[in-house]
This record gives sequence, structure tokens and C-alpha cells, in this order.
Amino acid sequence: MILVRNRQQLLNGNKLLGFKSKPHHHLEVFNKIKMFFKTVRYGYVAKKNLGLYFLTFIAVLASCSPKITKPVATAPAKPVEQKPVAKFTQGNISVFIPFQLNQFNLKTVTKAQIGKADMALDFYQGLMLGIDSAANEGLNFKVNVFDSRDDNSQLAALSKKEAVKASNLLIGPIFPDGVKYMAQFSEAHKMPMVSPLAASKPAEFNNPYLISIVNNIDQHGVKIADYIAKQYKADQCIVVLINTKKSSDEQFAAPIRKRFAKQYPGFVVQEFTSTYILETKMVKDKKYVVVLCADDTRFVSPSLTKLYRLKNVAGYPIQLFGHPNWVKQTYNIEQLQYLQTVLTTSYYIDYKSQPVVNFIKAYRAKYEFEPTEYAFKGFDTGYYFGKLMAKHGLNYLDFLVKENYKGLHNDFDFGYDAEYGYYNKHLMLLQYRNTSLSQID
Repeated sequence: MILVRNRQQLLNGNKLLGFKSKPHHHLEVFNKIKMFFKTVRYGYVAKKNLGLYFLTFIAVLASCSPKITKPVATAPAKPVEQKPVAKFTQGNISVFIPFQLNQFNLKTVTKAQIGKADMALDFYQGLMLGIDSAANEGLNFKVNVFDSRDDNSQLAALSKKEAVKASNLLIGPIFPDGVKYMAQFSEAHKMPMVSPLAASKPAEFNNPYLISIVNNIDQHGVKIADYIAKQYKADQCIVVLINTKKSSDEQFAAPIRKRFAKQYPGFVVQEFTSTYILETKMVKDKKYVVVLCADDTRFVSPSLTKLYRLKNVAGYPIQLFGHPNWVKQTYNIEQLQYLQTVLTTSYYIDYKSQPVVNFIKAYRAKYEFEPTEYAFKGFDTGYYFGKLMAKHGLNYLDFLVKENYKGLHNDFDFGYDAEYGYYNKHLMLLQYRNTSLSQID
């Protein structure tokens, strides 16, 4: 491996980088890969016999000098021999990202392959900007970046490397299968492992050292149930779940149903497989809180139209709550707004906030691309854990549940389960207002 000291980054959330603004543009992912190799000067590519490529990067990020305080001289009554305590001067982080560069063939590459590579590069670039910014807190970082290839056999080989075993933190793998595979290694070495993008339930991995950043579907359901119970009186409304009983719909409906039964038994909760059946059961003297549990656009679109007519024409007081995946889907804005639609989400960017503006400028200046969702997520991951490590050293994990973080894409407020590890409790509520989504909680 080639080791060089990386220049200190200026970005820290309060500083602006000087640069000439470039217009928004979209380039092919292969141009992005070219820029990726250009900007990462400390990496190398080794070509193997079967034409597969294994990409490994090691970055040592310089930081400003730690604050020095003069020791207070004391005269012990009796000399006591003390063993020297090793000073924590460098954070070692290993990152597993599925670049999958060994699979690229310009003649046969698929859109799905391009999408995965695009996501991996954006997350990596945001992550490195975040770690660079954390280095301003007074700690050097050694970052080992490995191409996991989304392949468990590759993870098996990587986990045997001394650099990985010597890590203070693992970031990745990205996808659930990889997270599950590395759980045994993480637990055996008592090594914290961040799952930065997977929305899986922590119980699926059974790893007390797992740190899950993205909220799982159960948390979304509980958030909606709690919000409804706070906003409505039990004797004045009926809660309706539109649940087709498909697996994905039931995953969302189940925690809502369970939460009401356990925490808010005074509410009437009805369940129907379609809005057309709901129409035959409605009464005039009640407010209806409808949770449409589906994310299949072919089912959602006509259901929205039906609910819109029930409220606009028939006069039923209805408020709608939708599936978290609606944030990335397109529906009739007029209908969504008229129904006062509320969604839960783990991702929301306020493009007017100064930290977001700073990040976008820095990202453009360094990579000559617009940051995507994954770049924002990468930055928050790198900056939060780097800063925590810089502040508390080897004991940083003890402070994970004590120190919250206001991020660019979501806040971090971690809880802990002795069996399943750490999980982010912070979840946002968005509502359609003025033809766009606005954060209400």
C-alpha cells in the first residue's frame, strides 16, 4: 500500500471554501470514477490473473495539533512506580464499500451496476469529507477503504487483514447480507460496526456492537401512531389502516396496530384492504385518520383519488398518513396536500441551512459534482464518528448514547439494546404544504 499524508480539509461546518461556482450538471458514472481516481492520490489498483480488480485505499488525514495543557506539578509523599499509558493519537477506521470495479465492462455494463457504483462513490466521497472535517478536532485518522464487491467471500478475505483487525471502527458493509456476515467478526473482536445505509431491523443481525443509523420500518410505524395519538382525541376519530396484506404493507401496518393496542387502547382501529371497502363502512360524525400502508404506485394512485373524493365531494373529514417510501415516489401533489398528508422519513435536506450550503460548496470544489443523498449520508457518518473519536479517544463508544448530533440529512440520537446494539431513535415527520414537503417534527 502507498501511504501519504493527506492535506488538511477546510470544511468543518462553519468555514467556507473559496471556489468558483459551477452550474449543475450530470456526467456519466465513468467520468465520476475517473475523477474519483484523480482525487484519491493515496490509493492503488492491483490487477490479478482473472482480470478482477481489488481496490484498496489508505488515507491518513492530517489534523490541527491537539490542545496542550501544562501538567500541574505535585509532590507525592512516596514515589510510586506507574506504567506509562499509551496516548491515543490516531483513529484507525476500516471502510467496506461495494465499488465492484472488477465487474465493469464498458460494452456490457447495466444500469443497475452503474447505479450501485454511483451510490458507492458518492457515499465514499461524502464520508471522506466528513472524516477530514473531524480531523480539525485534533486527531489524525488512518482510513483503510476496501472494495467489498458485495461479496461475502471478499469480506472473509478482508477480515483476515491486520489493518482490519487493528481498527477502532468499521464502517460498512453497506447491504444487509454483508452486515449480517460481518456480525460475527465484529462481536468476536468487540469492534463497533456502523451500518450506514441499511434500513433493516437490528434484531436481524444479533450483534451488540452494531450501530444502525437508518431507522427501521417498526420505528416509522411507532412514530406515526404516537403522532396520531397526540393530535387526536380517541372518542372523536377512527384510525383506519388500508393494508393489502402484502408482505411490505404488513411490515408497516403491524407496528402501528401493535402500538395502538398496547399504548392507546382507547382508539378505534379499523383495517381494510382497500379504500373502496372503507367507503362502505364510513359514518358521518367521526374524523378519519387513514394510514395507507402500501408503496406500490399502481395501488396508491387510485387510492389517493378515492380518498380525495371522499373528502372533497362526500365531505368526510380525512387526514392521510403514507408509507415512508412515498418520499421518493411521485403522486398528485394537489391530492396529497388537500388530504394533509404526513410522512415519516430518515432523510431530509434543508437546502437553506448554512451547514448544508457549506457542504455543497466543498463537495463541488473537490469533486466537481453535485452531492447526492448518499454523499450527505456519508458526510454525517464520517463527521459524527470521527468527532466522537477525536473527543473521547478509545472510549468513544461510551458516549454514543450521551452525545446527540444535528446532521445534514438527519439527526443522531442513539439508544442501546444489549442484544442488538445501537440504533438511531431520531425520525422526522414531513407534511405536504405549499406544494412541497415541510418538516413538522
